[in-house]
Amino acid sequence: MSNQPHPANSTGNGGYERRDISAAGVLYFLLGLAVGGLLVYFVVDGIYHFLDKRSETEQAPVNPLVTTAPTDTRHISKDYPQSTFPNPKLEEDERGQLNGIRLKEEQTLSTYDYIDKNSGTVRIPIDRAMDLIVQRGLPVRAQSAATPAAQPKPAEEKKGSKK
Repeated sequence: MSNQPHPANSTGNGGYERRDISAAGVLYFLLGLAVGGLLVYFVVDGIYHFLDKRSETEQAPVNPLVTTAPTDTRHISKDYPQSTFPNPKLEEDERGQLNGIRLKEEQTLSTYDYIDKNSGTVRIPIDRAMDLIVQRGLPVRAQSAATPAAQPKPAEEKKGSKK
């Protein structure tokens, strides 16, 4: 054992390894990765096609009363329900009806109107009502001197709980 300091790089290669990976190795790896990805894609696609065909063969037969049922029920045309279902049609346009209800509610919440014209009861927009509550505050019941007597005493609570 000597006390002489030895440089970390005793081979004289400038501090890096001379045997780096070649460009051809990187290209072969990327090519293998692309081929593997394509192979996995086609295997998964084949499995999905197999499962789709199997699902179609296991489907229950269509009700004989339905005369114009589409073969693929995952993709229904827009005019299918209106042209096929018998009357009475309870909901022909659910989304349109719901939008109508929401617009009516929005109008109710944002307009002035009479609730009862004879008694003078009116409806104001909700934004205006919130502004009035902020300005005036919430109505408060008047405090009376009888409130301490209304609270039960601890001794009465103990007697009531034993019964």
